Amino acid sequence: MTYQPKSDFLNVMMTRGFIADCTDYQGLDDALVAGVVPAYIGFDATAKSLHVGSLIQIMMLRWLQKTGHKPLTLMGGGTTKVGDPSFRADERPLLTGAEIDANIAGIGQVFAKYVTYGDGPSDALMLNNAEWLDNLNYLDFLRDIGRHFSVNRMLSFESVKSRLDREQSLSFLEFNYMILQAYDFLELNKRYGCRLQMGGSDQWGNIVNGIDLTRRAIDHEVFGLTTPLLTTSDGKKMGKTADGAIWLNADMRSPYEFWQFWRNTTDADVGRFLKLYTELPVPECERLGALSGSEINEAKIVLANEVTTLCHGAEAATAAEATAREVFEKGGVGDDLPTLTLSAADVGDGISIVQLIVRSGLAKSGKEAKRLIAENGARIDDAPLTDAGLILDSAALSAPVKLSAGRKRHALVRLAG
Repeated sequence: MTYQPKSDFLNVMMTRGFIADCTDYQGLDDALVAGVVPAYIGFDATAKSLHVGSLIQIMMLRWLQKTGHKPLTLMGGGTTKVGDPSFRADERPLLTGAEIDANIAGIGQVFAKYVTYGDGPSDALMLNNAEWLDNLNYLDFLRDIGRHFSVNRMLSFESVKSRLDREQSLSFLEFNYMILQAYDFLELNKRYGCRLQMGGSDQWGNIVNGIDLTRRAIDHEVFGLTTPLLTTSDGKKMGKTADGAIWLNADMRSPYEFWQFWRNTTDADVGRFLKLYTELPVPECERLGALSGSEINEAKIVLANEVTTLCHGAEAATAAEATAREVFEKGGVGDDLPTLTLSAADVGDGISIVQLIVRSGLAKSGKEAKRLIAENGARIDDAPLTDAGLILDSAALSAPVKLSAGRKRHALVRLAG
């Protein structure tokens, strides 16, 4: 893309690598220069936290506000009841209203760390599309909104086409999702003057539908902007690891584990991730990303500290780094490691090492824990753990016990009191 933007927001997005595509660079740039542009990203409430895969969108909202515009964080209280079929092989499990509300409460915790909410011109708004979707009259909706959609065109979008090409079922419920998301854009434009929808490149078809609907229904010009679907340089999906998703909420993934995820970034990804997930100046991101040998490890620590500070606060980042240095450089225990606290009743006459590995989160099952031990991947207090039948009693747990899975994952086990 050779377009040279005049607006601060598009300039940041381009220089830091956020953009996959835009419906109209010139039109959006002119709107951003002319005044405050309200823009939204939708987040369906399918879990109690977002994970690192959503962080690129959250950073877009942060930069939007920092450059003088208005972020609208839209919770999918309504659309979650349908489920986005985009690039999925099967239908999402349907959640109850109570489950959706609980998930929205959990997800909402993270946004206030990245954007400022309030009543000012560029203050963010937290919205829920259940407000206008829950009470739709079906026949009125079909007549007023459905008539603007071509089924032929909807079937041509890659997110739907790929599912049908694999001869995998697409329910009528899911097929309605793109109409509902398009309706969100129309409602946000009418209610809040929203001019821009942003999202991952898998949302391109849904975004274009919303733009077309808004133009057809009320003849307003709106825009779409997408981010690339990120994978790490070794091809892994961003935000997922062997032991599960890297959640943004501290009660689902500890700040130390979050910090450690970024510290373990592949060398080739450091510069790119610094641009996307931190606010360090671009030249500094490029300088750090170009380091090699042992120096790249210090760049990874900068990355981990910067990202963790934004998500969990500076104190959590400092504590995580101190624990990592204690654990890795000095062979110590580290106060900030994920900790399993047991009562005397939990231990009883003794508790198996396999159970402790599972309960501390280092393995998902007893079978996996036993395989870890058999393959010499487990350690206890930094010594090789070779006996899968080991039983620890209260005396053995009188001091905290450090368990390790591989070189990078650790947990403490201690007795309460």
